[in-house]
Amino acid sequence: MWLLKAAIFFVLFAFALNNQETVTLNWFFGARSQAPMVVLLLLTLISGVMLGIAVMLPLWWRARHDKGTGRTSAAAQPSPGTTEPAALPAPDIEPPTKAKHPAHGL
Repeated sequence: MWLLKAAIFFVLFAFALNNQETVTLNWFFGARSQAPMVVLLLLTLISGVMLGIAVMLPLWWRARHDKGTGRTSAAAQPSPGTTEPAALPAPDIEPPTKAKHPAHGL
């Protein structure tokens, strides 16, 4: 496992060494900033991860809260007076039919 981690590190390190050129970032209203490409890529990666965490956080909190209180979804709860959950209806599945065109042997 450490060999895989070392290989990933060296690939990313080589990528960083190959992208040290300064790039200009054009913002709104004529504002500009310059930074090495690696720094901009790293900032973009970090902001994407933070945005993903911010979007998922409410779902994680709700799932953790529901797990802590023992709540489940309404479909999984048994109806009052029964000891076993209600059986779900069988899905409508058609039997497979023979293909109209024979396989090409690929």
